[in-house]
Amino acid sequence: MNAYTYAYRGGLIENRHKVSLAIVDPTGRLLAYSGNPHLWAHLRSSAKPFQALALYRSGAIERFGITPAEVALTCASHDGMEQHVAIAGNYLRKIGLDASYLACGAHLPFDPASRKALQQAGQPATVLHNNCSGKHTGMVAAALAMGADPRGYEQPEHPVQQLNLQTLRDLSSFNQISYGVDGCSVPTFVLPLASAARMFALLARPEAAPFEYREGLGAVFRAMRQHPDLVAGPQSIDTVLMQTLPGLVSKRGADGYYGMALRDTRWGEIGIALKVESGSNEAREPMVVRLLEELGLLSPEVALEWRRPLIRNVRRLEVGYLEARLELSWLDSASVSAV
Repeated sequence: MNAYTYAYRGGLIENRHKVSLAIVDPTGRLLAYSGNPHLWAHLRSSAKPFQALALYRSGAIERFGITPAEVALTCASHDGMEQHVAIAGNYLRKIGLDASYLACGAHLPFDPASRKALQQAGQPATVLHNNCSGKHTGMVAAALAMGADPRGYEQPEHPVQQLNLQTLRDLSSFNQISYGVDGCSVPTFVLPLASAARMFALLARPEAAPFEYREGLGAVFRAMRQHPDLVAGPQSIDTVLMQTLPGLVSKRGADGYYGMALRDTRWGEIGIALKVESGSNEAREPMVVRLLEELGLLSPEVALEWRRPLIRNVRRLEVGYLEARLELSWLDSASVSAV
């Protein structure tokens, strides 16, 4: 079965973006898929909820009194709005460090209004505007709690990154994990989609995870549910979907990756990992919406701009649109409950 997001221009297909995805239960059983469910892909920022577990494994939560809002920001690819920057700054001060410790680099806010306000004020972007500033603050907090040097925390051999690597091994049940360097300079891990989906299934059902991860997984799920506005921003798909669907935690990753943890479905708790093979983020969002509709979790009546997003040219004229088409292949007894 195949899944594609098509880009139309002038009523004709201009681009075809192939998508592979896996739907898995907490035991790791593949329930359904499209394309190649074992496709190796970089999780990119979709790994953040699992990287945030270092706060719990290291003892940083208790040592620094880290709040659910700060946990949510640790999991975030935030839009660089005022509230995001303020929480990141307070988070750093709480652990006794300043922005010079963050290795993520600076970029302008994703949020258009915040970006414009910063430019009009003639102020440069800082590392706190970086969408990964919460994750990096969490990493230096974990380093301090482990008694490790907070400098160099972004390096693969640093104890924090080794802890993150072991976390992914334990939760995915996949030991041969490769890595590259992410846009924010920390390791980005590579997993087959089905193995990554299992981690999201455990995020939805922490009691099925190894004992030492249960508290952290439950707390991360609750924090992201309580503060979806901090995980991304009001115009971002992660935030809007979590505000719309009560049993969902979702996390976008760069270059067409997407992960979801879902509770209260007809299949119980499930995890989903999805990758647009061309790397297009624009093609990703329509497929995420289409998949949730196909699973009966999202009503087609809910107005969402990502269902059939318009393509506009430089003059903002409508010149085309994106549309996702999806066929799922169901395995074994899962197909019966899908009817």
